[in-house]
Amino acid sequence: MSAPDPLRSFRGVVLATLILEGVVMLLALPVVAKLGGGLATWQGVLVGGLALVLFLACGVAGRPWVVAAALGLHVVMIASWFAVSAVGVLGVIFGLVWGCLWWLRHDVARRMAEGRLPGQQSTSD
Repeated sequence: MSAPDPLRSFRGVVLATLILEGVVMLLALPVVAKLGGGLATWQGVLVGGLALVLFLACGVAGRPWVVAAALGLHVVMIASWFAVSAVGVLGVIFGLVWGCLWWLRHDVARRMAEGRLPGQQSTSD
C-alpha cells in the first residue's frame, strides 16, 4: 500500500474555501443594500453572479487550473471595488486567504520532494 498523497487534501481545502467565499458573498447582499443609496439591480446581479460563479467553481475544485481561475475571480472582485466597495473588500480578504493557501501547498510540495514529510520518514523500531 502506497503512502497517501498529501496534495490531494488540497482539493478539499479549495472546495471549502470556495463554498465559504460564496456564502460570504451572499451574506454581503444586506451590507450592500445598507451602504449608500441602497441596492441597485446591477449591484445585486453583480454580487449574486459572483456568488454563483464561486459555487460553480466548486465543481472544478480538483482541476490543476482552479487556483488560476480563483485568482481571476478575485481580480474581478477587487476591480468591483469601484462599483460595490464591499465586494472589493471581500476580494482583498479572500485574495490573501488564497495566497496563504497557495504558499502552504507550495511548502508541502517542496517538503514532499525533499522527503521531509512525517509520512515519508522511515520508522526503525
